Amino acid sequence: MTIRQRSFYFLFTFLLTCATFAQDFEALQYRTIGPSRGGRVTTVTGTAMLPGTFYFGATGAGVWKTEDYGTSWHNVSDGFFKTPSIGAIEVAANDPNIIYVGTGSDGIRSNIIEGKGMYKSIDAGKTWEHIGLDNAGQIGAVEIDPTNSNIVWVAAIGNAFKPNKERGIFKTTDGGKTWEKVLFVSEETGFSDLELLPGNPNVVYAAAWKARRTPWTIDSGGENSEGGIYKSVNGGKDWEKLEKGLPKGLIGKIDLAVSPVDSKILYAVIEAPEADQGLYKSVDQGKSFTHVSDDERLVNRPFYYTNIELDPTNPNIIYSNANPLIKSMDGGKTWKRMSVPHGDNHDIWLNPNNPDLLIQSNDGGANVSHNGGETWSTQYNQPTAEMYQVAVDDQYPYWVYGAQQDNTTIAIPSKAPIATSPANGSVMMDVGGCETGPAIPMPGNHYMVYNNCKGRFSVYSKKTGQSREYSIGASNIYGHNPKDLKYRFQRVAPIHVSPYDPEVVYMGSQFLHKTSNGGKNWEIISPDLTANEPDKQVISGNPITRDITGEEYYSTLYSIRESKISKGLIWTGSNDGVISVTQDGGATWKNVTPKKLPKGGRVESVEPSQFDPATAYIAVDRHLLGDTTPYLYKTDNYGESWELISTGSNGIPSDYVTRVLREDPVREGLLYAGTEYGMFVSFDDGATWKAFQQNLPVTPITDITLFRGDLILSTMGRGFWILDKITALRNEKINQLGDAPVLFKPDDTYRYDTPWGGGDFPNYPSTSVIMDYYLPTDIKEGVSLQITDAQGKEVATIVSDSTQLKSTTEKVDDMSLSMTFVYMDEKLETKKGLNRFKWNLQQKGAWDKNKSRSYKNGPMVLPGNYTAKLTVGNQSYEQSFEVLIDPKLEDDGVSLSDMKEQQELQFKVIDLLSEAKMLQDKVEKKIKELEESKVGEAKVQHYKDILKQLKNDEGAYPEVVMVAQISYLYYILSSADKQPGQEEKERYQELLMKFNELKEKANL
Repeated sequence: MTIRQRSFYFLFTFLLTCATFAQDFEALQYRTIGPSRGGRVTTVTGTAMLPGTFYFGATGAGVWKTEDYGTSWHNVSDGFFKTPSIGAIEVAANDPNIIYVGTGSDGIRSNIIEGKGMYKSIDAGKTWEHIGLDNAGQIGAVEIDPTNSNIVWVAAIGNAFKPNKERGIFKTTDGGKTWEKVLFVSEETGFSDLELLPGNPNVVYAAAWKARRTPWTIDSGGENSEGGIYKSVNGGKDWEKLEKGLPKGLIGKIDLAVSPVDSKILYAVIEAPEADQGLYKSVDQGKSFTHVSDDERLVNRPFYYTNIELDPTNPNIIYSNANPLIKSMDGGKTWKRMSVPHGDNHDIWLNPNNPDLLIQSNDGGANVSHNGGETWSTQYNQPTAEMYQVAVDDQYPYWVYGAQQDNTTIAIPSKAPIATSPANGSVMMDVGGCETGPAIPMPGNHYMVYNNCKGRFSVYSKKTGQSREYSIGASNIYGHNPKDLKYRFQRVAPIHVSPYDPEVVYMGSQFLHKTSNGGKNWEIISPDLTANEPDKQVISGNPITRDITGEEYYSTLYSIRESKISKGLIWTGSNDGVISVTQDGGATWKNVTPKKLPKGGRVESVEPSQFDPATAYIAVDRHLLGDTTPYLYKTDNYGESWELISTGSNGIPSDYVTRVLREDPVREGLLYAGTEYGMFVSFDDGATWKAFQQNLPVTPITDITLFRGDLILSTMGRGFWILDKITALRNEKINQLGDAPVLFKPDDTYRYDTPWGGGDFPNYPSTSVIMDYYLPTDIKEGVSLQITDAQGKEVATIVSDSTQLKSTTEKVDDMSLSMTFVYMDEKLETKKGLNRFKWNLQQKGAWDKNKSRSYKNGPMVLPGNYTAKLTVGNQSYEQSFEVLIDPKLEDDGVSLSDMKEQQELQFKVIDLLSEAKMLQDKVEKKIKELEESKVGEAKVQHYKDILKQLKNDEGAYPEVVMVAQISYLYYILSSADKQPGQEEKERYQELLMKFNELKEKANL
């Protein structure tokens, strides 16, 4: 392609997509399916004035609130916060409506999300205002002056991945309108904590911490001059470093606690070399300290934990949040482990009026106790899971798989799992492996699941519940210096199943490994496919605390994909920025890393094209190196050259770290990108991007898969989400929307029997055919949607406004009840732009004198071909689609002919039920007419006797008579897809005969 041709191409695609980019995709809503099991919570707080109200801040899920002691939680930050990462929450002591939140989790793991400053609410979390400190990075603590809620202090750790000037102690005296940096050590040293002196908020203690993360290590602490405890007695104007009794050498993360009942007492838990580590106590407001305890549990993984809190009524009772949660009753001399719902503890808050009422947080969520920690509220009501990946199986409906950080792998259904379960019931199962994943169901046999657990490969059987480990190297690599390892497996080492053989599985260390028999035997099919720089193959944890969990294993493979259209064409990406490709199944390899890609980034995803074998896409993440630039690349020549398709000015913001890039399997050039802060879509092969966030909360998108027309996401903080049926996006008309309405072709839809009335979480919809349509203008009336079957018979007509419904002519032929089924549904939107309607497949039900129930709850249509006709004014647009039989029914021996026989009888029963209800209504009206005319008791009694045989008596446990008996027959006939039983057929004839007798007797 010449330069001139290329320029014209980009101009053409830009003009072509302008119409699309002007469209609002709000009609395409995501739904969450969970899990309900909580994720990591870094900060908690409450308010003494409202004892049942608590808040928690998660690492990737924002701020949540309960007003019923943790029985239920709801998010209060969605729609306001630029980041889901929360470091500290504080409620004003004298006004529970005033809340300050510091973003940026203070446990600086490699996957932490960057903070975006401070937020304030003056209405108890209903609305929020961003109040600055955008570049403070991770915030360790927020304190509000108890005498003046406009005076607020912030301890800013800073950017976790590079030096920055916005580290230090900040103070505002005007509620966040302006901030002053009142204490600063260096661009590498921030502050992890601060405390105000009870009774005198001008006295302030602050804990300095030098900290930085790189992909290969965690630096926590430094020389004594780079850390330690500082004190101000004049509101931050002047500071003194406290030294007497404190460590003189290396010093790391510090957390502070001041007793509310004795302000002389100050505690500090300090990361330091072994002889100096642990708890220090001052009884003279920091003039001198005594080393109280060197219990190693106090400084377990200090960069991640390190939090102490005092009982507000007793300075000798201390809680230490680490792994585990421990408690001291004697001022820190001895410690006892406390039982909590989950390990890896981060924060605790105790009600100052009743310290037995408390909230505590850990890697499993937040939990409330009324009895000092003897028992706790559940963590299974917090949809805040951090998921590393997403995969799906081939069940009907399909299940969604992934690994939850700090928990297990899980599989959860994409729709309500069984017809008899509650629609809002949360169902999940452990499928082997562990928190890191991935978990990949075997294609064609979902009972078998391939797993990784921190580099160890296994195969899990759902049938037996057993996990068979076939680890490559059969060696535990935990805690090793990576340079000494035979195979370097990252803790989230990738697994990929060949699209050509379900027993061929690839797994990555620094090499690509392959098994052809599900893991029993492995072979290496590549050289080292990483940069493998020796200076980065080191023991992690400097300069004080060793920390080697596998997160820090650098120069390992991080993504693997084999082409679906060219067997043996395999792409790999490493976590140190190397892209490699083989076209012959691993016999030969080529390093095809983009020349302009800065080195060292983590290749989060590789995506071979499903249209052209020479084309592939990559997403690279360099935020661990302090670079938040989005790096999405495309090649169309097997990696010989690459094009950057995330320029910072073509739709994806310049600081949105890219996590995953996937190509649509149906429409060439349709791409989906998941970033640190949400979703994007491109219709022109990456030339331009548009936000595709809709109702998704702001949270990192870690993985994307497309299956059966659905877009399925995993997130680092909000579990799994599904956008049902993206078919409209695959239609070229989506790029050409103009002055004419458009009805997009609906997806063929499986006819599942699902429960009615799901809740918001998990969002399990009832079966429906999703119909997308475009309207060029707002239309007040005259929009309808008609559904006809293969014979052209009208099944249902849905109208958009009650005016049209009232004017609809009801066609009745004698009593055959062949009335046209027309109903109004407010969800048939008539607003300008893209709209979505979900037709529930229902046909006409029985008549009822209550108009809101009349003709509703009929049977679902049978599998077959149908046509949708959208009418807008005097224009109509048609699209065909198919309703597919649930494959599980065929497996159970239920055939389409069985279902047809069932539906014929259902409609006979519906007609009978309608006639019986109408007769009941006529008899009731006749009785009223006779009573008013006072013609005599004998005539009235005649109809009362008939009514007694039609309608159940009032009161408890009445004898069930005609109308209710017919309703019951319809219920048992419709409870499942089946061939009708002989008893049902005979019962219908019996009821029909009895009804005809009553009808003749009534003679109305």
